[in-house]
Amino acid sequence: MAGNGNENTGGDFSFSAAAARDALPRITTEKGAKSPTPSVCQDDTAPPVNFQTIDELHSLQKKRSAPTTPLRGGGVAGVTGTSGPTTPVSAENMLQSVSASLASLTRETGPKLIRGDPTSLAKVAHVPHTPTSLPAADVSDSGLKFTHVLHNLSPAELYEQAIKYEKGSFVTSTGALATLSGAKTGRSPKDKRVVKDETTAAELWWGKGSPNIEMDEQTFLVNRERAVDYLNSLDKVFVNDQYLNWDPENRLKVRIVSARAYHSLFMHNMCIRPTPEELENFGTPDFTIYNAGKFPCNRFTHYMTSSTSVDINLGRREMVILGTQYAGEMKKGLFGVMHYLMPKRKILSLHSGCNMGKSGDVALFFGLSGTGKTTLSTDHNRYLIGDDEHCWSETGVSNIEGGCYAKCIDLAREKEPDIWNAIKFGTVLENVVFDEHTREVDYSDKSVTENTRAAYPIEYIPNSKIPCVGPHPKNVILLACDAFGVLPPISKLNLAQTMYHFISGYTALVAGTEEGVKEPRATFSACFGAAFIMLHPTKYAAMLAEKMQAQGATGWLVNTGWSGGSYGSGSRIKLAYTRKIIDAIHSGSLLNATYRKTDIFGLEIPNEVEGVPSDILEPINAWADKDAYQDTLLKLARLFRNNFETFTNHKIGDDGNLTEEILAAGPNF
Repeated sequence: MAGNGNENTGGDFSFSAAAARDALPRITTEKGAKSPTPSVCQDDTAPPVNFQTIDELHSLQKKRSAPTTPLRGGGVAGVTGTSGPTTPVSAENMLQSVSASLASLTRETGPKLIRGDPTSLAKVAHVPHTPTSLPAADVSDSGLKFTHVLHNLSPAELYEQAIKYEKGSFVTSTGALATLSGAKTGRSPKDKRVVKDETTAAELWWGKGSPNIEMDEQTFLVNRERAVDYLNSLDKVFVNDQYLNWDPENRLKVRIVSARAYHSLFMHNMCIRPTPEELENFGTPDFTIYNAGKFPCNRFTHYMTSSTSVDINLGRREMVILGTQYAGEMKKGLFGVMHYLMPKRKILSLHSGCNMGKSGDVALFFGLSGTGKTTLSTDHNRYLIGDDEHCWSETGVSNIEGGCYAKCIDLAREKEPDIWNAIKFGTVLENVVFDEHTREVDYSDKSVTENTRAAYPIEYIPNSKIPCVGPHPKNVILLACDAFGVLPPISKLNLAQTMYHFISGYTALVAGTEEGVKEPRATFSACFGAAFIMLHPTKYAAMLAEKMQAQGATGWLVNTGWSGGSYGSGSRIKLAYTRKIIDAIHSGSLLNATYRKTDIFGLEIPNEVEGVPSDILEPINAWADKDAYQDTLLKLARLFRNNFETFTNHKIGDDGNLTEEILAAGPNF
């Protein structure tokens, strides 16, 4: 009975449901059918879709950038014909150019290249590759494969590549890309070499004091082949085609081929970014970098002293990087190239900051680390032309770079608001430490290195001047952090003194407190950037003096270090006082001041500077122990003289009179 009851109940339920469905009026949704109340019953909220699979849906998410280059024989770039996808002429030329750059010196053709990400499902065009007539024995596996070229990717695309494929890449809380440079967290100057051939042997600065370590052409080619073979063995390489020098008449076309998205984004920020139209007509680069990153050099190769080698061949206009992932090698390598090429055009290349007042007055700032160059050249009342590398031509000054490379250690919003605010999407943060959850950066943490850095486009600085060019400088400011406490806070220099102190490139570093040692240590770097210059320092100094004389510029020596005693007994000159001094230089008021000359160094110091205590303008007046002052002054003078002995044998001009004038401008005792 129970079973029959259950069955009857189920049957009654099925019958009732069917009857209920049949009793409901049908809703007509067919196109063209009439409905008594179409505004209520017509279901048209979801239009038909244009995809049938999830891959097709994803393909609709991104649209191609509109090409502007016409095809050969008519038509529109990017249109697919009967023979498959068509490569725009500019893309085809780019691939052919990159293939030529990556060509082995022992093979007849370059590698087979495809434009685009190897993981992309979309069909991509490749560079036409002419088969060689080499016998089968000469064909290598690398010659059979295609290498994907990721050409001038946007920051967003490079973020995706870095985060997906490069361990140690993260997005910070402000949107910057944090990454690691591997075992090398700074430049390797002892592993940097320049090819010495007949031309460079005569033109470059070699020997004692020079940063140029020689190598021969054959060794360079061995290292080049090693780097090129490594890059060609990869599934993909990053290629940046960009410019150096904002002066359009003297800019340099550079190509950077690298293995990491980090390196590509770094150079995207640091070099000048071409417009789409400029990129289409980029053509053959003037200089090429092959950055093999972590792939080491062969230690058994001649001249190699470690697994790292940074090699420059000025004749071939090429640079090879092996065994280091530190991105700064590319930036400073190109700076060295500019130090060689620009003087040939009678253009002075300078390791300096540069800003411009609202009236068009330009000032150059030279200074080593710790002198305040970045702080003093970044002035909210003036336009920033650049913070590090510049050219001075017949038409004025121009920034070499398209970005800034700022130190981040102990960075604080209150001290450096412009740098702090520039660390956002698109910025590369090197070797910083951040919270694993919030991704907030701790700029005081030195766990990885003290040399933490941020690389960002110069447009990220609110008062930057775009384009980064300006008229001839009126003031040339040499900054020194004198921890001995004997140099005046401000001195006006004549041309010979400007050349002497420019060649010297002096500052003083304070030693650590280990075992109670607190003595300052003098540091000299010729032209305030000895590690990057190619020619003898006196050549750059002579060009500087010539341009200053022609344009009526004034030289100044500004001490941002100690007063009233050396480090440990005196006190650091207040930044507010130094800013008052710089303001007086910019305004021109110091040109009308009265001056007196100091002993030993023969520096002219003003009797008065508005807003600066007069008792610190003359260093001896601020010292309680006058004898200690004299002893310290003589000590520093001897250090200057000993350092300058490196340059005394180099004569400037036919008679060498200018050399004698420079020597006479130094300390006299």
